[in-house]
Amino acid sequence: MTFESVAVNLRESFRIIAASRSAGELRELPGVSLASAGTTFQMFNAAFLSSPVESDVELARRVVLPSVHFDARGLSWAFWVCEDLLGWRAQRKCRQVFERQGLRHSVDLPGMIAERILPPQRLLPEIEVRRVSTSAAREGFCAVGSVCFHVPIHWFREVFDGADVWDRFRAYNGYVDGEVVSTAAIVAAGDAVGVYNVATLPGHQRRGYGEAVMRFALNEAKRDLGIGRSILQSTPAGLHLYERMGYRTVTRISVYAS
Repeated sequence: MTFESVAVNLRESFRIIAASRSAGELRELPGVSLASAGTTFQMFNAAFLSSPVESDVELARRVVLPSVHFDARGLSWAFWVCEDLLGWRAQRKCRQVFERQGLRHSVDLPGMIAERILPPQRLLPEIEVRRVSTSAAREGFCAVGSVCFHVPIHWFREVFDGADVWDRFRAYNGYVDGEVVSTAAIVAAGDAVGVYNVATLPGHQRRGYGEAVMRFALNEAKRDLGIGRSILQSTPAGLHLYERMGYRTVTRISVYAS
């Protein structure tokens, strides 16, 4: 697997969410893919490079296209950039290009891949893991995400309000004493399973719950879909855990948001 597996799976995860919503929209523009959920949360009104970019002039042209699209709809938005798609001239002036369109650098996320998951290095805690399938379970999934990703709960509910999204965006809750304390989700696309929304509530962190839920989800993917390789975008806090699980960094995803 290469950086392209990370880029393809990331884009598909947004496409699944956008396609599940009545306000969602999928568009292919020259050199740019759009997957807009039509939400208040700008990160899910997303643009992606669909082919390499060599120069800052060409990059600027590709940023203008989604900018016109989203401005016409009154939506805040974000451009998710796999940096291996940028030639050195485009990389050198990347931030200036986005800033000229009103997009500020938000975060850099290591794009990681694993051909297989290594055995745990410690005994993982007991936790009941169930796939999200009921309205109560969906509310629990959104509540954990809201707290851990510092997003208003109504924004998170809006992103996941389409019933169809839960079929392909396979979400899992981890329960302790009947309470949802940890989550993970997987998306199968291309030649890998993407891992998303790995989160654990404060007060339950550093106990291995997130790893346990994530491993459960990946085991189900291997059993049901026959896919053992996986990709993810790591936060700084999760980097060392993922490395211990067998992931290695192959690219960087930079996010620029309005």
